[in-house]
Amino acid sequence: MITAYCRRPTRLVQTSLGTDDQLPPDAIWVDLAAPTAEERAAVSSWIGVDLPTRDEMAAIETSERLYQEGNALVMTALMPMVSRDPDPTASSMTFVVTKERFVSIRHGEPSSIAIAARRLQGENANARTGADALLVLLDAVADRAADVIEEASAQFDKVSNLVFGGGLDSRKSSEYQGTIQKIGRIGLTVARMHDACATLERLFIYLATHARLVQLTGQQKAICKALGRDIRSVREHASALDAKLNFLLDATVGLVNLEQNQIIKIFSVLAVVFMPPTLIASIYGMNFTQMPELSWLYGYPFSLGVMLGSVLLTFLYFRWKKLL
Repeated sequence: MITAYCRRPTRLVQTSLGTDDQLPPDAIWVDLAAPTAEERAAVSSWIGVDLPTRDEMAAIETSERLYQEGNALVMTALMPMVSRDPDPTASSMTFVVTKERFVSIRHGEPSSIAIAARRLQGENANARTGADALLVLLDAVADRAADVIEEASAQFDKVSNLVFGGGLDSRKSSEYQGTIQKIGRIGLTVARMHDACATLERLFIYLATHARLVQLTGQQKAICKALGRDIRSVREHASALDAKLNFLLDATVGLVNLEQNQIIKIFSVLAVVFMPPTLIASIYGMNFTQMPELSWLYGYPFSLGVMLGSVLLTFLYFRWKKLL
């Protein structure tokens, strides 16, 4: 689907285009959502730049993500939606930037597109050039990246309060398994966001370096550098959160192991406590004719008393050693 955003005195107006239409001269942003080969060819002819295919957008080499083609910059980055969609072909977005306008190519539905469109179509949006619209979109992307990390941080706080506050019952396997799965899901989100921020940071640096080619003003260059610093701080926050998640995972597994070891310890101590009476019962269970207590009237109560006394003495010893 081809959507063009055309310049008006105070805001942008959205227009849907077909492959047989002509690009409006006042269009400063062209958005391609899951484009067909015909739609990609039509937009390529409008702006005079070959647009990358879906497979090319998924390439991980820097030379395939950031390059110059003629008078245009072609930049591909992972979007914050990668935290929920691990498919790189669905979560990557390509920006083709020229002096007049820019084209966004995507095969997913990042929320930053809708946010930027609302901002640009609002009153007093004051987006006069393609660079203005591009920076609004990139600002929405940076905000979304920060929101995802903040959401992951809030989830981390909840899980950590559960682990170190209420504690986990190792006898309820579903409880601690669910907790470990939550930590794993948060860790995957943070790892993917770290990758997304890395590609976005390179994009901002590349755009600022080639600002003259697309005729960015001094103010726009300053905004681009500020967004790059914001993304860097989000990435650093993600790295710190990843370290805390590793600590939380180790602590969760350690606490569960401690509780399970305590249960095994109790069984081990009980086995030792009942070892002396077992020995006494084994002795008096031997069938020898010459046993002094065999015909004794109080032999049976005596053996029971010795067994109970051995249990009591062993129990008191373990309590004295604070093993129970």
